[in-house]
Amino acid sequence: MQIWYNVNPSLEEINNWRNGTLATALGMEFTEVGDDYLICTMPVNENTMQPMGLLHGGASAALAETVGSVAAMLCINPKTHYCVGLDINCNHIRGVRSGVVMATAKPFHLGRTTQVWEIKIVDDNNKLVCISRLTMSIQKK
Repeated sequence: MQIWYNVNPSLEEINNWRNGTLATALGMEFTEVGDDYLICTMPVNENTMQPMGLLHGGASAALAETVGSVAAMLCINPKTHYCVGLDINCNHIRGVRSGVVMATAKPFHLGRTTQVWEIKIVDDNNKLVCISRLTMSIQKK
């Protein structure tokens, strides 16, 4: 079932939202929009690693919040409302030293005033790296 406010969101438009943001600084790129999910990738490199050479948990959290927040925005009328994060939880399952991680956001709840999203981050081998839950508040402009 299609969940997006705009029936056919454009990847080009979504990727333009990254300009001048943390998403650009960390190399995030939106790669796929499905009927009820959004996918964003991020490289594991010197910008996203911690000193021990592993993907930084904060970078995983930033990826999860980015893909979930953008997905939330795609579900509302941007002329009348906007979304802000209320809470994020991340469980880091597996370390990653190189490659690209992929985050998929799917909704648990799409309400009038709140949304709850599940974000799964996997590595190049499709192994779970991080599982996150993001709660968004829907605000009137």
